[in-house]
Amino acid sequence: MNAGPAWVPQLEEALRRAGVNVEPGAPMGARTTYRVGGAAALLVAVESLDELEMLAEALWALDDVPVMVLGLGSNMLVADDGFAGVVIQLGAGFNYQHAEGGRLILGGASPLPVASRKVAAMGYAGFEWAVGVPGSVGGAVRMNAGGHGSEIGESLVEAAVFSLGERQVRRRPAKGLGLAYRHSNIGPAEVVVEAALELGEGDPAASKARISEIVAWRREHQPGGQNAGSVFVNPPGDHAARLVEACGLKGYRLGGAEVSPKHANFIQADPGAPARDVVALMALVRDRVASEHGVRLHTEIRLVGFEDDYGLPAEESR
Repeated sequence: MNAGPAWVPQLEEALRRAGVNVEPGAPMGARTTYRVGGAAALLVAVESLDELEMLAEALWALDDVPVMVLGLGSNMLVADDGFAGVVIQLGAGFNYQHAEGGRLILGGASPLPVASRKVAAMGYAGFEWAVGVPGSVGGAVRMNAGGHGSEIGESLVEAAVFSLGERQVRRRPAKGLGLAYRHSNIGPAEVVVEAALELGEGDPAASKARISEIVAWRREHQPGGQNAGSVFVNPPGDHAARLVEACGLKGYRLGGAEVSPKHANFIQADPGAPARDVVALMALVRDRVASEHGVRLHTEIRLVGFEDDYGLPAEESR
């Protein structure tokens, strides 16, 4: 069995002594909605800013350890060989939602569907869309997630971001985060620990009804199973799903991966399928659309641990 990188025992021991929860050789497939892929060299689950500071100090003593932040794994595909670095995940200590000074304060580990319902019950409107996004608040800020005509950047005031390099947290205004369509300037060695939103007053009953509509719409129009939502960013003035379907690729299968027969911008993975089938199908779809329509699609899926063999972007490291 592969013992993993040489730095793993040293970092594991240092963090265990500090009381931080660590797991060497952590399976990543079980932690993503694709449910495929290999293991991380070391998974670190942090429950407080103090533990993040301990982790940052321990990493500072090592050289060039790759780092990745994991939310709920709903927008990620991990390579079959896994990730030869540290995966950081916020624990229950960062899962909270409350009002403060007219703002909604959401912990970075808060699941968006849960936060959406709680915010609505508190009498605020404008966050109903988040019920249909199976990610975390921190992940949503990092990629400016959205759906149903809205995105988190519209209501985000500021985010508390912990920098592993600086070993401290900074409150950064939304206007300084470089928010664009499914994009921010938050780096791979930065952790969104909290978000502050400004929302309008709402009627909890009306918000609950809107949430039910969104849930029903997604069940009718989007597939379940092993996927990570929309694979490609919609190009300006068009929809990726339309372009893929126009190429005759809806329902197309490559090994253990398939373009969903229900929605052409979803790629499904079979149980037990290799991640390489999924990324190869992504590349095939992208190339076919470029060839037949002259449009080069860009993926919004985070690709972790892949070599750049398919011409698709690999996840950044520290």
